[in-house]
Order: sequence, then C-alpha cells, then structure tokens
Amino acid sequence: MKKINNIIKLTLVLAVFSLFNCENKSDKKIAQNIQAKDTLSITILQTADIHGQLDSHPELFWENNQIAFKERGGMAHIKTIFDQERKNNPGRVLVVDGGDLIQGSGYAQLSEGAVMTDIIKAMDYDLLIPGNWEVVYGKDIMLEVMKGYDTQIIVQNMFDEVSKDPIFPTHWIKEIDGIKMGFIGINDPDVPVRQNPIFSEGLTFSDIDDNLELLINNLKTDEELDLLFLVTHLGIFKQVDLASNDIAKNVDYILGNDTHERVRELIQGKYAKVTEPGAFGSFVGKLTLHFVDNKLVKDDYELIDVDPEIYPADPYIQSLVDKAKEPYQKNLETIIGYTTTPLYRYLTVENPMDNMITDAARWKTGVDIAISNGFRFGNPIVPENGEPAAITRANLWNLIPINEKVKTGKVTGLQIKNWLEKEMHNAFAQNPTERFGGWLVRFSGMTVDFNSQNPKGERIKSIEVNGEPINDQQYYTISACVRPGDPIDNLCRIANVNDVEVKDYTIHEAVEEYLKVHSPVSPTLDKRAYCDFLGENSFSTVPGTNYEFN
Repeated sequence: MKKINNIIKLTLVLAVFSLFNCENKSDKKIAQNIQAKDTLSITILQTADIHGQLDSHPELFWENNQIAFKERGGMAHIKTIFDQERKNNPGRVLVVDGGDLIQGSGYAQLSEGAVMTDIIKAMDYDLLIPGNWEVVYGKDIMLEVMKGYDTQIIVQNMFDEVSKDPIFPTHWIKEIDGIKMGFIGINDPDVPVRQNPIFSEGLTFSDIDDNLELLINNLKTDEELDLLFLVTHLGIFKQVDLASNDIAKNVDYILGNDTHERVRELIQGKYAKVTEPGAFGSFVGKLTLHFVDNKLVKDDYELIDVDPEIYPADPYIQSLVDKAKEPYQKNLETIIGYTTTPLYRYLTVENPMDNMITDAARWKTGVDIAISNGFRFGNPIVPENGEPAAITRANLWNLIPINEKVKTGKVTGLQIKNWLEKEMHNAFAQNPTERFGGWLVRFSGMTVDFNSQNPKGERIKSIEVNGEPINDQQYYTISACVRPGDPIDNLCRIANVNDVEVKDYTIHEAVEEYLKVHSPVSPTLDKRAYCDFLGENSFSTVPGTNYEFN
C-alpha cells in the first residue's frame, strides 16, 4: 500500500512538473491556442496628394447642404497623429503616402521639391509611391528628391526609357507578428498625357495589364501573403473599377489616391475594398485590421480630420517646415490683392477661383474665350469678419501650380464644340476607365448648358460666346497656358489652332496685373457652365457606389 501511495505521489509530481514545463508539447499547444484567440490589430495610416502644403490652411467642407470652411492640415500636425497612433499600438502601425508630395505650392515649386526632403524623411513614413505630379521637375530631380526621403518607395509601372528597368522596386513585403502583408505601387499610366509631356521625358509607363496580374498572383501565392494591398494613384473611379476587375481577385485592399476624394467608409468592390483620404494634408486615413489565428476577422476605417486644435504641432517637424520656407517666404507671402468673396475650387463644373483666373486671362489678352484646366487643388481663401481676405503669391501658386506663358490663337465654333464634348466625356463618362482625372475645364467669355448624363458627343445643349449663340463656322480667339512638349498649334488639348502666339508674360503675371487693377475682387458662381442634373453645388460622385463628398 505504501508503495502504491509513493507511486501516486510521484505521478502527481510529474504531472505538476509537466504542466509548467515548456517542453511538454501538448501543453505548449494548449497555451498557443489560448494565445491565438487573442485579437491582433494592425493599423495602416494613409496620406495622399499633400501637394507641397506645409502648413494648416482653410479647408472646404459640405455640411447641411452648404459650404463651410475649417482650418485643417499641416505637416507638423500630421506627425502628431502618426506618433499618437504608434504609441497606441506599438510596432503594429504602418504609415503610407500615395503620391503628389512635391508639387502644388510655391514653396515646393520654387525649390523644385527640395523643401519636402528633410520633412518627409523626419515624418517616419514606412512606404511611399510617386504620383502623377512627381514628374513635374523632370526625371532626375524626382529621383533625387524621392531617394532623399530615405524611405521605402515602390511603383510597378514606371520605367527608365533607356534601360527599361523599373525606377523603383515594384513591391514591398512587411511582416508584423506573423501577419505577412504585400504592397504593390501603381501610378497613373496617363501621366505623359495628363501632365505637360516634357515633364516625363526619360520615363515610360505601363497600363493595368497582364504583368500586374502576374505580379499580384505570384506574390499572393509564392510569398504566402496574408493580405495584399495595391497602393494606387489612379483616381477614385478607376480604383473602384479595379477593385472589381479579375486582375484584382487576389487583392484585399486598394489604398487609392489622386482625385482628392474623402472616403469615410470603405468602398467594397467585387474583390477588394477601396480607400482615398482627401488631399493637402487635411486628412489621414486610418485602416485598422483585426486578426484572430492569423485570419482577418474585421476591419475598421475612419478619416481623421487634421485639426490643429486637437493635434498640436510636433515641434521638430515645425522647425523643419520653418527652415525650409525661410528662403522663399518674403517673396511668397507678398500680398498681391484682396477678395471679398471666398475663393475655392472643389466643385466639378464651376468655381469662383477659376472664374477669377479666366477673367484675368481674358482681360489681359483681349480674347473671346479664356480657358483654364479643371484642376482639383488650391486651398480656399476666405474673408473673415466682413473684411476682404488677402491674396498672396503663395495663394497664387496654390491656385496655379505651373506658371507657364500665355498662348493665344483662333478656332472655329465647331472646334470648340467638339473639344468641349471630349472634355465633358473625360469628366463625366459613366464608364470609369474612360475618365481622365480632374474636372470640367473652366472658361471666361462663354456660357455652356449641358447634360452630364447624355452619351458621349451628345452632352452639349447650347453654347454662347459673348452673349451670342456660337457659330460653327465663325472663328473665335482663345487663350490658354503653354504646355511644354505639346505641338505649337495645340491649346489646352484643342488641336489645329490657327494664328498661335506665345505671349511674353506668364499666367501669374496676368493674374497679378489683374488684381492690381481690380482688387478687391468678388468672384461668384454665374452659371458659365451649368447642368440641371448636377446643380450649382456639384461635388463628385462615384457611379455604382453610395459615396458622397463631405
């Protein structure tokens, strides 16, 4: 009996020992299973289309069926958000930017992007891609500035024209706590057409094609990825379309950029979910991914307003911003005029900001019709307390980020009609792959009534020039800005223009002279272009989704 009791005691001791002994495989498996049931969360922070905006600035919002303005943005305030998120989830936060960092402000333009280098390096991004405007200073400067960020940069479809090699790695793989994630960068294949052709000399671009599909499928399977992201600079319409394309059947998320849309709820495609986090540093997208047993079980998404009152400026980043601005500040902060009405640019058809610019060009040139591109950037200039708001050269660079000479010529009424139909299709095509970026061209001296929902080539209802119905056979004088690399007889994508003349002044000089004579200005919406279906306050919509700009 005593022997039996000793055996029982020994058995109990061994059992207790094995319970706490990590060498016991069964117990290790139990412990692992218990641990695996804990939720692991990984956060992806995303900025996009900052366009050289270093400081906080007025931002436009659509609230309660009216336009409102609030102070937002600033690189130093964005850094505070990054740091707070990293502190809240140590080692499990990735920060991504989707391109168009180095163009869009006077500080960026006058330094050819150099003001961004030290700032972006200190922001501690994990991953960057080039956008359509990264080429603005030429291939060599783009590479110099971006490599100075000392950050991982990827893009799958940009190549050196001579060597045929990708200018950056096509993809990046990151593992966090056993979750293996892949990222592929994609820029807009239409960059050489959307931007002045001379900007992208020495570079070639490939389309969304079989090579991309092969890379997606190989990465997903060969690398045994848990998640695959496309970081794209294609615009919301093409990104939503791509999310349902068979090319993306192995893609989980598309971190989209380019069209400055404020996606506040993930847009679900057939295969992937799509984001786009606004522009100008006014917002940070936050995608939180929750895993159990290495399986994605839930995602949360929010668009964080970069409110300077909530997120105080990071002192070090602010010091870098102040240092970068100093050589250009006196020139750029010079006041060149005043406005008694808000100047803004976010509507799809007509904006007060463009009305002022085209009025200035028509006043300076004396043409029948002055034309401006349908840019989607330019921070609002907002009068306060009943006092006119100052317009500075820095504001002018925000409004017109490329300062080229003015070009004039003559075209027939029929040429204008055909050109406008094409431009309308670029902006309002129901097939998202046929949209071209930006919005409807702006103009002064002409009024156009149209229906955005009509088929291609059938959208225009009427056109008047100088108050008279347009005559197909009559010649009209027009002005636009030079696009280096375009044929001499091409104005704002109108071909075969007659009597072309390049003026000896730039569009900035024309606007400054106009403001000197006419300030304070008071531009408003006056239905130069109007569509009943869209209405006066027309913000972008995305066909086939519930997305609304706000």
